[in-house]
Amino acid sequence: MTKRALVLGGGGVAGIAWETGVLAGLADGGVDLRAAGRIIGTSAGATVAAQITSGLSWAELYRRQADPALQNKELPSGVPIEELMASLEGLFQREQDLPRLRKEMGRLALAADTVAEPVRREVIAGRLPRHEWPDADLAVVAVDTATGEHRVFDRDSGVDLVDAVAASCAVPGVWPPVTIGAARYTDGGVRSATNADLAAGADRVLILAPMEDPQLGGVVASLGGESRVTVVAPDEASLAAMGPDPLDPAVRTPAAEAGRAQGRALTERFLAFWG
Repeated sequence: MTKRALVLGGGGVAGIAWETGVLAGLADGGVDLRAAGRIIGTSAGATVAAQITSGLSWAELYRRQADPALQNKELPSGVPIEELMASLEGLFQREQDLPRLRKEMGRLALAADTVAEPVRREVIAGRLPRHEWPDADLAVVAVDTATGEHRVFDRDSGVDLVDAVAASCAVPGVWPPVTIGAARYTDGGVRSATNADLAAGADRVLILAPMEDPQLGGVVASLGGESRVTVVAPDEASLAAMGPDPLDPAVRTPAAEAGRAQGRALTERFLAFWG
């Protein structure tokens, strides 16, 4: 049994900055979550998972989010957040069956007018301090646009780390699906904003959830039979710092700063929980 699992959910560039801040804040107080036996990343969380297992110090990881001079180049989404949310909400209202919904999301992703795959891949490559899979048990989740089935990429999957993270971060309607082999993959958040069910079997599970996940309550309940589970969502100050558009690169500095303050405030609680 994996003793501890860290689950990093999706939430755009705002979520990347906030999660990094929270983790750095906890590390300030002596709680190093890189010691998790399994790290599961979805969308923004896939980026964070790859970053924190790269070998960089917490201080450097934090500076890369909080210091504008060190932030990687991000592309503007080109899609008003209200328009994107309305499109996705329309899909959810029209289709209640989850497998069919995921296929619909795949069709939306394939039909969207986006930047070219290589252009987007360059951005993802710029996010990652190293492009080789770490020795850590890192799992990155994406969804096949044709079947709606999820796929978990890891160091044994034979897939390049940059491609795996790019696939997990391919927000449908915003960024291009990623070609891996004969398939094209879209955002792992199409299945779940956290995919926390993949942590089943761990005795302690910490979930960072930058965005609301309607499925999370049920998943936490199902994990609770064999695991101690804690969920951390943005507090009021972090929500304000992250702003209404999680894809806006301009919020990275305030989101990282607010996340670090929140992480520091949680230190005492997690010294007991995490060990």
